[in-house]
Amino acid sequence: MPLTVPLPATKTENLQGAGFIALSMLGFAVNDALMKLVGPGIGLFQSVLLRSLFAMAMVVVIAYAFGALHRLPPRRDVGWMAARAVGEIGAVVCILTALFRMPLAAVSAILQTLPLSLTLVGALFLGERVGWRRWLAILVGFVGVLVLVRPGAADFDPNAVWALAAVGFVTLRDAATRQLGRGVHSLFVTVVTTTVIVILGALGVAVQGVWVPVDGPTLLGLAGAAAAILVGYVFGVQGMRIGDIGFIAPFRYTILIWSMLLGFLLFAERPDAATWLGAAIIVAAGLYTFWRERRVAGG
Repeated sequence: MPLTVPLPATKTENLQGAGFIALSMLGFAVNDALMKLVGPGIGLFQSVLLRSLFAMAMVVVIAYAFGALHRLPPRRDVGWMAARAVGEIGAVVCILTALFRMPLAAVSAILQTLPLSLTLVGALFLGERVGWRRWLAILVGFVGVLVLVRPGAADFDPNAVWALAAVGFVTLRDAATRQLGRGVHSLFVTVVTTTVIVILGALGVAVQGVWVPVDGPTLLGLAGAAAAILVGYVFGVQGMRIGDIGFIAPFRYTILIWSMLLGFLLFAERPDAATWLGAAIIVAAGLYTFWRERRVAGG
């Protein structure tokens, strides 16, 4: 499973990738809000199982219609798909656990370190050049996380550890996605992802040995979450494979806008000053990283 360094993307590919990532973030924000709304009533694994069954029913039909299931991936890509699956499993468990226990905006703000962590991974493992200014921006971004999380403070929420762990798992997932060959259809990757998460949910429910009766509104919310997360998966995979990480990663910040809006409308959440300040530091560091990367690329 050797690492490959992707060829630089064209301007058109970068713009397409940025658009795909922005749309993906909207899908993930809606999914997060709906899962936070209906998931706690039936539990993490049952909600994951039902949502993923809805998602699988949708994506298999779509993938078959587009011919994405007619060819297996090359052997070199199997290992990267397995690594991606591990990242996805960890991300689902950690993100939903954090969402069920924390404000939506706070979880989303912590996850905004992803562009910085992807830049870090790109520099350490994918051969992408990162100068001292961007290294400093990464450091500043993680200082923003400390401001937001407030370790050691009286109002420190230990559930923030779940969101921080999710950053690591999503970084693994997206870095593995970058290594997939162009011959692997994005819809095939999405089918594999949903299948893995269905298995995760089923195993979790089996271990717990509890099944909560589900009413109509809950099923409707889970179906909506399934449709939204498919948008997140499909366009997220496509965006990560088309554009340069340094260009497209900052467009992940669009999820923060949607998360804060949905958190206010659905849960009457009002982020406190530390959340706003930490999020601002994280976003500023990420945007500087983006700007600096474009300046370096332009010579």
